[in-house]
Amino acid sequence: MALFTVNLNVVSAEESIFSGSIKSLQITGCEGELGIMPGHAPLLTSLKPGMARIVNEHDDEEVIYISGGMLEVQPNSVTVLADVATRANDLDEQAALEAKQRAEDHINKHGGDVDFAEAAAELARAIAQLRVIQVTKKKIN
Repeated sequence: MALFTVNLNVVSAEESIFSGSIKSLQITGCEGELGIMPGHAPLLTSLKPGMARIVNEHDDEEVIYISGGMLEVQPNSVTVLADVATRANDLDEQAALEAKQRAEDHINKHGGDVDFAEAAAELARAIAQLRVIQVTKKKIN
């Protein structure tokens, strides 16, 4: 079984959120969606806000929200260094909806003091959280 798995560590500044053998990882890189499986070529890339879908060695799936960070793929290990990493079940849908609304309000503001880059980043994080929540709800239903 070891030939068909790779070790994954997902860590944030606060905690180690996942550590174990996996069969696959889907994650959002700076250039788009990535699928990582055992034997993947070495890779170092930045991550966008989105979800990490992990299929462990027992074929159980876990979904984690990643706010951004770095991904490193080596022959025998994969490391996700996340700015913020939260298990899908721990996300607060109401807080994500409020953050999305705040960001949209900032973007639509007609003033010179609006930081569009920061508002767009906040909007991207909120939308990514809502997407993770929706995917998790579909899996449960």
